[in-house]
Amino acid sequence: MKIEVWSDFVCPFCYIGKRRLEMALANFPNKEDVEVEFKSFELDSNAPKNSEVHINEALAKKYGMSVEDAKRANDGLKKQAATVGLDFNFDNMKPTNTFDAHRLTKYAKTVGKEKELTEKLLAAYFTESKNLGNQETLLDICESVGLVRSSALAVLHNESEFANDVRIDQAIAGQYGIRGVPYFIINQKYAISGAQPTETFISALQKVWDEENSQPILQELSSENGGSEFCTDEGCVVPDKEEDQN
Repeated sequence: MKIEVWSDFVCPFCYIGKRRLEMALANFPNKEDVEVEFKSFELDSNAPKNSEVHINEALAKKYGMSVEDAKRANDGLKKQAATVGLDFNFDNMKPTNTFDAHRLTKYAKTVGKEKELTEKLLAAYFTESKNLGNQETLLDICESVGLVRSSALAVLHNESEFANDVRIDQAIAGQYGIRGVPYFIINQKYAISGAQPTETFISALQKVWDEENSQPILQELSSENGGSEFCTDEGCVVPDKEEDQN
């Protein structure tokens, strides 16, 4: 079973949804046969790398609400995140551009570090309020998961490297009609949108597994008086005609 997850590093529900999926997988008996692959999705490709605007102010402007209402909304997100063991810290959080972070994740995938870097980037933004648009911050995070700092720096210096990989993910999202994240696609056939409850993920995993691995159950309709005319790899059974007449 393969699960493709479209998400962005500045999306709070992406982190919450990721954790709920992981909790569901932890209780899934066939978890060793499940592959999870992360796909890139930029919520705001035009966002600046460095911003002096606090996240509450940015949220208020985007949705036409007061800063106080934005703060209350983020306080609610903090409580929701806590239910899955995440500690969101909005005190010093600022919006940023995530394109370089996505490029680095594609690089990390080539050396088997995609999952580790994805988790670290989300934690760095939502728990540590770090700027994911800052080059040194990104390099520190890469190094913390075992990536070679100089190799990560080379990726950042070459703006075209892994850029196409990110854009392909976003193009595929467009073909699927994905307009928001997180978005989960299982076996390119089943979809789950949003940070659904853990129980929803558990139910979906079992449903897909059962449907994809079920064996056909046949109802026997043969006559009790027949069934003696058949062939196997050892030959064909020919019933005795006299016995058939008796």
